[in-house]
Amino acid sequence: MNLSRRRFLQAGLFGAGALLLARVAYRSFSPAPLAAPSRDARAYTILAGIAAVLLGDGLPADVTARRQAIEITLVNVEAAIAGLPLHAQKELDDLISLLAFAPTRCLLAGIWTPWEEAQPQAVARFLHDWRTSRFALLRSAYQALHQLLHAAWYGSETAWQEVGYPGPPALQA
Repeated sequence: MNLSRRRFLQAGLFGAGALLLARVAYRSFSPAPLAAPSRDARAYTILAGIAAVLLGDGLPADVTARRQAIEITLVNVEAAIAGLPLHAQKELDDLISLLAFAPTRCLLAGIWTPWEEAQPQAVARFLHDWRTSRFALLRSAYQALHQLLHAAWYGSETAWQEVGYPGPPALQA
């Protein structure tokens, strides 16, 4: 196929217009920036769903204890996020916003139902796909979620009890 200069320019203009339209649609229909998980039901639901799958067998087996463990994890996530540099906080906020926005949730994560209805198998598949993605950005997003949630859970004394860790040794003065 012979691509003429005119055809090339038309394709470029069409592509630029499509990107501009997508950007306007995203800004018009996307939810407001997310607050801390404890103050934003969307962030809480997304992170709770991901934590339940990502932490899996590391969480208590009892349903009530499991729910409490996820709540403890999200409180610790909030504290960890507060200690990050502002640019890292913004990047995490952007990631959660993308997962909260239905079109990008469906296209990037393959989660076709709202997070409240997402099946653990679908969340596990999304995490696996991001972990093994050929795109470095998706692998980085997976690593951020993985490290943040694991550190938040295993950094709590509740997790130590679950795995039989007696805690750090006392420091000698």
